[in-house]
Amino acid sequence: MPLHPNSLHYGDNLDVLRKREDFPDESIDLVYLDPPFNSKRDYNVIYKTPTGHDSDSQITAFEDSWHWGDQAEREYLELVRQTNTDLSELIQALRKFLKETDMMAYLVMMANRLLELHRVLKPTGSLYLHCDPTASHYLKIVLDGVFGKENFRNDITWKRTTAHNDAKKFGANTDTILFYSKSDDWQFHPVFQAYNDEYKARFRNSDPDGRKWSDYDLTAKGLTGGGYTYEYKGFKSLWRCPPETMEKLDKEGRLHFTRSGGIRLKRYLDDLPGIPCQALWDDIAPVNSQAQERLGYPTQKPLALLERIVQASSNEGDIVLDPFCGCGTAVHAAQKLNRKWIGIDITHLAISLIEKRMKDAFPGISFDVHGVPKDFDGAVDLAKRDKYQFQWWACSLVNAQPYQGKKKGSDTGIDGLIFALEDPDEPPKKIIVSVKGGDHVGSAMIRDLKGVVEREKAIIGLFVTLTEPTRDMLKEASSAGFHEVGTMQYPKIQILTIKGLLEGKVQPKYFDQHIVKGSGGFKKAKKEASSLKLSKLPFRSVDGESIAAEDE
Repeated sequence: MPLHPNSLHYGDNLDVLRKREDFPDESIDLVYLDPPFNSKRDYNVIYKTPTGHDSDSQITAFEDSWHWGDQAEREYLELVRQTNTDLSELIQALRKFLKETDMMAYLVMMANRLLELHRVLKPTGSLYLHCDPTASHYLKIVLDGVFGKENFRNDITWKRTTAHNDAKKFGANTDTILFYSKSDDWQFHPVFQAYNDEYKARFRNSDPDGRKWSDYDLTAKGLTGGGYTYEYKGFKSLWRCPPETMEKLDKEGRLHFTRSGGIRLKRYLDDLPGIPCQALWDDIAPVNSQAQERLGYPTQKPLALLERIVQASSNEGDIVLDPFCGCGTAVHAAQKLNRKWIGIDITHLAISLIEKRMKDAFPGISFDVHGVPKDFDGAVDLAKRDKYQFQWWACSLVNAQPYQGKKKGSDTGIDGLIFALEDPDEPPKKIIVSVKGGDHVGSAMIRDLKGVVEREKAIIGLFVTLTEPTRDMLKEASSAGFHEVGTMQYPKIQILTIKGLLEGKVQPKYFDQHIVKGSGGFKKAKKEASSLKLSKLPFRSVDGESIAAEDE
């Protein structure tokens, strides 16, 4: 059965992967996953204003904590009863040791998903699991149970920061990447790291054109296995190469005739591939606050890290899967290196960010998005299932950034923010977004929004509603008047229906010199010069309707 390459899937990755019509057996070439580490932290997304400053608007991207409960118990029983008896016995032993703890809940969650990832991997495929010391030792045992301990390939250590000041212990500045193959017939391409300055200093000689080289012995004296005895240009010795090779090297200018009467081989620095990559990766900098590629997503990994993994364990045209795709670094690396890709995430926030990232980096790219509302019925269904995911998704329809994590039990009257840059010499202006997914809306909600706009000193309020507005609501909105920019007038309160936004019949109206349709909170991804010849294709939704990608 065919996969859906170059696609994003919203939902729990266990549910998504178990749809065998979409993810058939042995269909994926490479899996990279960077799951939450059970570090018991809430990870916030930091947004940027159009002028590049951090805004006070944050939203919780995910809660990195797991607890034993009914769901963990159900998944535990599934693991005990599935066909991999080694894993079944292992999970039972871990529960005896860890009891019904948060760590055990985390490992149960991971084990079920790793089973599905093992199923979809091709026999030549590989899996890289990125983790930290919180659970890496337990995850290694679980992976041994799923993949077989004989298919463990590497425990890679990535030095993610130069120093870490931890009280009463050595600084924790590394992550672990566990590398497994599906079988003993896995594909692997050697990766090379750049030479350090100490090694480069050995190349002290230069040709007239500036090429640096160092000389190496061409004689075979002292070597086992023999050699070739002959005279070349007056120099007789036991050589490593036959006469015809010596002549070829001479014609290429690769021989160095020494003053002491010998011949040595020139080895040019720019001909050497580099140092074969070892299991310690200390040459890739993290995505810090000053990094050019920083998008503002928590736990974002550097693109170079994922490029190394993709290059090492896949070929052009292969399919790369990231089931915890976050801000999409793995799919970005796959696209850049001419691979196909599939990403899965459980938040609309992540899916919206990746959509923007990929369109910014690869103008004209075409990909599918599954699991997000495609029509009005889908929007109604999402609103009933998850109020907060609906709000995040609705904010993405108007290019707004979700506000303050929308903590349950609190309501500031703000669901999203847009920062409009009306004058480059002035701070950006704030636009408030209020999202309503219920059946009952009324003019009192419009009055509330007017109050929030005034309180927040915003210029415009957008009321995004699943339900058609009443006549009184429209009247109340029009009574707010207009926000004026020069000779242009924009309604201060605008009512936008989900149906109208989906059908392209309505859109927010305001002036913005930075981005025509509004200032998204995430930083724009750098445009990539991919070796793919990307035609100006539309962005495709899964129902087959085409939506033109935004121009640069």
